Amino acid sequence: MMLTARDTLHDKVSGLDAGADDYLVKPFAIQELEARLRALIRRERRQVSSEVLQVADLIYDAASLRVTRAGQDLTLSPIGLRLLGILMRESPRVVSRRDVEREIWGDALPDSDTLRSHLYNLRKVIDRPFQKSLLHTVQSAGYRIADMEQPPST
Repeated sequence: MMLTARDTLHDKVSGLDAGADDYLVKPFAIQELEARLRALIRRERRQVSSEVLQVADLIYDAASLRVTRAGQDLTLSPIGLRLLGILMRESPRVVSRRDVEREIWGDALPDSDTLRSHLYNLRKVIDRPFQKSLLHTVQSAGYRIADMEQPPST
């Protein structure tokens, strides 16, 4: 949500086009801000609560934050869950390192080993105990979660 004194139509359109979910011009009543925040939270909950992602035998229920593979419950860190969600939502497409980092950390990008470390831990949980790897590094392109033995659906 963008809170600003800039009140021209151009400013509002630019703010929303830049990614703001809402735009509120100062001065504003605190009750209006609270109502807009509640609306944003409701909208986000509806989107997340109905999302169940599946790639092969890997299932991620975003509402309950439950991850299973081959019927077995898996435990992931909060960043591991976010990373898994990003990659599963885009599956089977490749997601660039930069896009993953921006989605997780925004503009406060971590050092180069941080994402690598989280990917290592994610791979250890979702791939190592199983015969087939689903998390793949695509050299010079990024990462993807996909069943490489199955042809992509159209």
